[in-house]
Amino acid sequence: MTQEAAAGASFHEMWAELRPIGRDRGSGGYRRYAWTGADADCRSWFRAQAEARGLAYETDRNGNQWAWLGAQTYEDVLAGDAVVTGSHLDSVPDGGAFDGPLGVVSSFAALDELRARGARFARPLAITNFGDEEGARFGLACVGSRLSAGQLTKEKAYELRDADGIRLPEAMEAAGYDPQTIGADPERLARIGAFVELHVEQGRALDLSGDRVGIASAIWPHGRWRFDFRGEANHAGTTRLVDRRDPMITYAGTVLAARAEAALAGAVATFGKISVEPNGVNAIPSLVRGWLDSRAADQATLDTVVTAIEKAARERADQDGIDLDVVRESFTPVVEFEHALRDELNRILGGAVPVLGTGAGHDAGILSAAVPTAMLFVRNPTGVSHSPREFAAEDDCVAGVLALADVLEGLACR
Repeated sequence: MTQEAAAGASFHEMWAELRPIGRDRGSGGYRRYAWTGADADCRSWFRAQAEARGLAYETDRNGNQWAWLGAQTYEDVLAGDAVVTGSHLDSVPDGGAFDGPLGVVSSFAALDELRARGARFARPLAITNFGDEEGARFGLACVGSRLSAGQLTKEKAYELRDADGIRLPEAMEAAGYDPQTIGADPERLARIGAFVELHVEQGRALDLSGDRVGIASAIWPHGRWRFDFRGEANHAGTTRLVDRRDPMITYAGTVLAARAEAALAGAVATFGKISVEPNGVNAIPSLVRGWLDSRAADQATLDTVVTAIEKAARERADQDGIDLDVVRESFTPVVEFEHALRDELNRILGGAVPVLGTGAGHDAGILSAAVPTAMLFVRNPTGVSHSPREFAAEDDCVAGVLALADVLEGLACR
């Protein structure tokens, strides 16, 4: 059996087992939300993979999962000694199969490949699944890694609620975890000498260049802003147009302004989530709440875009007699992955691997302030992500496994 065939067999077996979990039959997409039944099934899958390989399994104070080779817990690891890889298993609403899970499955498959090579590990190795990366349930991305890195306090985490009003600690407790323990985890992170996250590319750069695997250079600065447009509820059939204070009109104008401002600046801006009250077909809304996601290649451009969108929204709100509140719910500054580690990955992989930036946020970006981090991307021929149409060919996935195995061998083995 060839190296590619062996790695492919390991990857395919795990992929086939994980793939049905949390998949909606109607949409074909995934609904693996934090601290739900689907999330529990994904966590059980992770633990089973760890134990099947004789790895020491543990869950940290924030619900992130760890599988250790060469250590029983992080406390057995010297400062800066561990090499860690992994990603996340949760999804956006009706998301694709690859965003997150590809990195976790590839991590286990890469370990299988290294064992097949007879690799001798000189440093402890861990595979991890970070919780609630997508933020689909509580509205904040990368909750597990933010808590660990101290970028989200326990107090702020306790304020997070889902659409049904369930608070994060209540959801954790219902899933069998102790929310009292959540918070910064500097002692664990201090043990990590390198964290490498493999991820499906969320774009077409690799497809256009003809490469199967790439290395991340940086993550664009990005954030989420909530726009609350407050008007006056009234009867849709009896209220004259001139007498209306309809926040939906103001919201619609803001959506168009966001598209125009982003196009002008070469950035991206998206209103992808909306909540309406009273949400009746024959009722003028009293409240339209929309969430803006905006990203740009640099901080100045992002600030310009968001400021312009808010200015347009307020001008339209004044015109329509609408009250407007804008709240920044989350923000991540630009992340430049550590050049030394990035260059080491390139050297290990032969020096001919394309280096590319991304507008998508990742756990590796959150951890970069505390830990040397790097990312590998696997080609996505359509560029589609956060959709059931998200795709990566199996031979490209196997190429990603082999590249990750080479990287881990170079970083952790003799």
